[in-house]
Amino acid sequence: MIKVSIVIPVYNVQEYLTECMESVIGQTLKEIEIICVNDGSTDGSPEILERFAARDKRIVVLHRENGGYGCAVNEGMKRAAGEYVGIVEPDDYVPPDMYQDLYRTAKEYELDFVKADFYRFTTGADGEREFVYNHLSQKPVDYNRVFTPARCPDALRFVMNTWSGIYRREFLEEHNIRHHETPGASFQDNGFWIQTFIYGGRAMIIDRPYYRNRRDNPASSVNSREKVYCINIEYDYIRGILTKNPDIWERFKYMYWFKKYHNYMGTLWRIGEEYRREYVVRFSEELRRGMALGEIKRDVFSDLAWSHIQGMAEDPERYYVCRVYAKGADERLFERINELELKNQKLKDELAKVRGSKSFRLGRLLLYLPGKFKKLIRGKM
Repeated sequence: MIKVSIVIPVYNVQEYLTECMESVIGQTLKEIEIICVNDGSTDGSPEILERFAARDKRIVVLHRENGGYGCAVNEGMKRAAGEYVGIVEPDDYVPPDMYQDLYRTAKEYELDFVKADFYRFTTGADGEREFVYNHLSQKPVDYNRVFTPARCPDALRFVMNTWSGIYRREFLEEHNIRHHETPGASFQDNGFWIQTFIYGGRAMIIDRPYYRNRRDNPASSVNSREKVYCINIEYDYIRGILTKNPDIWERFKYMYWFKKYHNYMGTLWRIGEEYRREYVVRFSEELRRGMALGEIKRDVFSDLAWSHIQGMAEDPERYYVCRVYAKGADERLFERINELELKNQKLKDELAKVRGSKSFRLGRLLLYLPGKFKKLIRGKM
C-alpha cells in the first residue's frame, strides 16, 4: 500500500535536483511513490531523473511539453495512488523523517491535511547555509490540535505554502482541488492553498520544522521582476472559486482580501521599478471596487496596513510618489507590515492568555478585597 505520493514538478533545475531527489528517496517512510513531472526541461534535469528512476523502482518519471507549474503538479496528482499526497519543489529538500511523522499524525487524527513549520535557507559565497525558522502561525494555541479550516476564516492568516504538509488524496478529489493552470510558475499555489482551507474538515498544524525551502535560486518565480500581474490573475481565479458558493464567500471574503492585499504588496516590491506606477493604479482600482462592495473590513488589518490601503485607494498617484518612488525607508514596506502585524497579534494573544490565567484572576481578587473591606469599615464609622 502506498501511504504518500510525493509529486515533484521539474523544470530546468539541474543544479539543485540531485540533492532534492536524494532527500526524498531517503525518507524513513518506505511506502511512498515519487512522481517526477519533467515539464519540458531543456537542461540536464531529465537525465538526472532517469538515473534516479533506474536506482529506485518507487520513482515514476513523466515527460511533457512545458505547460507551467500548475499543469505539472496537476499531472502528478492525477497519477498519484497514495493515501496522502505531498509536493516537493525541485530546488528544495526534506529531512528523512518528514513524511513518516506527517503520515503518522494524519492517520492518528484522521486529517484531511496536516502541515508543519519549515526553514527557509540561503547559501553564502563560502558554501555555508543560513536557515531561518518559519512559523505557520504566531499563535501557540493554533498548534497541535484538530481544527476545521472550513469554519475558521482566520486560519488564512497562516503562512501560505503547499509543500510543508500532506493532503488526503480522496479529500482533494472530492472537492476537485487542483492548481490553476496558467502559463509558467506564476503563484498557482495560492489557489490550491486556499481551496484546502475552505473545504477542509479536519486539519492540524504542528510546531516542528521539516521542509527546507530555498530562497537563493535566481530563476525562482518569487524573484521574477517581469511577472507583473500573475498574482492578480491568480486572485481573480480564487475569487471565482469562492463566489460559486454564497456561504463560503460570505465566510471568507474578508480574509480573502487580507491575503490578496499582502500578496499584492509583495508583488509591488518584487517587480521592476518601471512597472510600479502602473501596478499601484490597478491595485487602487481593485481596492476601491472591494470597498464599494463591502468586501474589505477595517478590523482585519493592522493600523499601518489600513493606512496604506486608504492612501492607495484615495490617491494612487500621491501614494506612488510619496511611498513607492521616494521609498527610502519604506524599501522593506511589505516585510515591515507583516512584522508589525505579527508582533501586534502576538501581544494581543499573550495579554489575553495572562488575563485568562488563574494567577491574574487571583491577583485581581486580592487587590479588590482590601478596597472592599475599607469601604465596609468606613460605612460603619
